Amino acid sequence: MDKPLTLKSNRTLQITYNLPISRTSKFWEGLKEGKIYATKCEKCGRLHFPPVADCGECGSSNMKWIELDGEGEIETFTQVVVKPASFSKESSYIVAIARLKEGVKALAWLIGVEREDVEVGMKVRLVARVTSDGRVAYEFVPI
Repeated sequence: MDKPLTLKSNRTLQITYNLPISRTSKFWEGLKEGKIYATKCEKCGRLHFPPVADCGECGSSNMKWIELDGEGEIETFTQVVVKPASFSKESSYIVAIARLKEGVKALAWLIGVEREDVEVGMKVRLVARVTSDGRVAYEFVPI
């Protein structure tokens, strides 16, 4: 039986995604204004972060925008040393999952703290920021 032929390349493959955000644009606009939004299903009451246009719990499209305070507590974290290609120029960074006081969990970079000072149970706040090249993002800062 013949082996399948393969082709290997050393060239970098760059993929660009076009994601439809019209039904969640309030979230992205809110980040520009320094606000963090979630959506809450008016039918079943489920809170979603990041926001969604349709409830994954009951299928309803009747969503209400809720501004989050952003205060939370770290449940787990890791320091990323071996980075994906898209972050290869970044220094090592810390990624954390925190449960916000509103009950949802959020995944974000944790900034402004050294790895040895991070611990489960640490109080953080999820904050919006606009990067130097105009992209919007959110990250945790210790409080």
